[in-house]
Amino acid sequence: MMLAILFVIITLSGYVGWHLWMLPPVLWLRWTLVGVEAACVAMAVLSLTRYLDRMPYGLSVAVYNIGNKGLIILLYLFMAFLLADLLRLVHVLPTAWLRDNWWTCGVLLVAMAALFIYGSLNYEHKRRVELTVDTHGRVDHPVKVLAVSDLHLGYHNRRADLDRWVAMLNREGGDMLLMAGDLVDRSLRPLLHEEMAEGLRKLQMPVYACLGNHEYYADHYTPGEAERFYRDANITLLRDSVAKVGNIAVIGRDDRTNRHRRSVNALAHFHTGAFTILLDHQPYHLEKAGRAGIGLQVSGHTHRGQVWPLSWITDAMYECSWGTLQKGETTVCVTSGLGIWGAKYRIGTQSEYLVINLIP
Repeated sequence: MMLAILFVIITLSGYVGWHLWMLPPVLWLRWTLVGVEAACVAMAVLSLTRYLDRMPYGLSVAVYNIGNKGLIILLYLFMAFLLADLLRLVHVLPTAWLRDNWWTCGVLLVAMAALFIYGSLNYEHKRRVELTVDTHGRVDHPVKVLAVSDLHLGYHNRRADLDRWVAMLNREGGDMLLMAGDLVDRSLRPLLHEEMAEGLRKLQMPVYACLGNHEYYADHYTPGEAERFYRDANITLLRDSVAKVGNIAVIGRDDRTNRHRRSVNALAHFHTGAFTILLDHQPYHLEKAGRAGIGLQVSGHTHRGQVWPLSWITDAMYECSWGTLQKGETTVCVTSGLGIWGAKYRIGTQSEYLVINLIP
């Protein structure tokens, strides 16, 4: 998997680097652009390794953020140059526009700056998504449930971000908060360094969570540390287990990284009289929740691709990559996530939290 990622990154960077070399009219700017691109690619690759945790903390933060932002910028430069080459081949765009041209440099700079300023602001704006779910009489009074997924706390989503999110959720208020996995990005180091468990303890409602695949990435290096962090943060972690809250059964399914996790049907079997909510990080095989009589499933994981056109890929991969879907009597809700992995840009997608009103 890592070799495939490296191959894609190197291929894209080579193609973009060649165009960046040919575009400016002066040699010093060519060297500057290609050098900056190479540095960003190197930092992006480094951020995918464990060496990031061995560097001084401030340097790790810089490497992670610069490298991952560089990857997304590289993607959009690749698309821009590819479109330009196609237009050049069909004689729509003059070749001179892509060689030694200050005007093209200026237009490209302004366009990229505008796009990524928008992407950053769009990420920071958290949408409130509200829906109502009929429990068919299984609760005797309205219940307000908040749900989030994919906070990806780490070197990019840091304590200041977390404190804003906690304050936002506390202002919203609710009877409980559900977390559908990937609270951790890929390392516990920044969460421990910035005492994020203390920030999470400020949530003014009971919190129930399931694991995501990224907690398994963190546990690969420090087994059991993710679970300890959940305990320290006063979050009830459900790993193939159930928490009963009145006549609501919150089922937390272990992530599908664990190939031996229990089935949805086995977990729901003993709670047929309650309204059941399933937390399952990755939204695969949604029909199983319908067959098991689940009332509501909350999933995340997809981020809906984070940026366009990657959203097209997730839409093709999953039956429901974002939004709600009805499977029999089961309402499936797949959220694009409150946080994000990698670069803090949202282009064509949104960061959000869910307000789910359960009615009798």
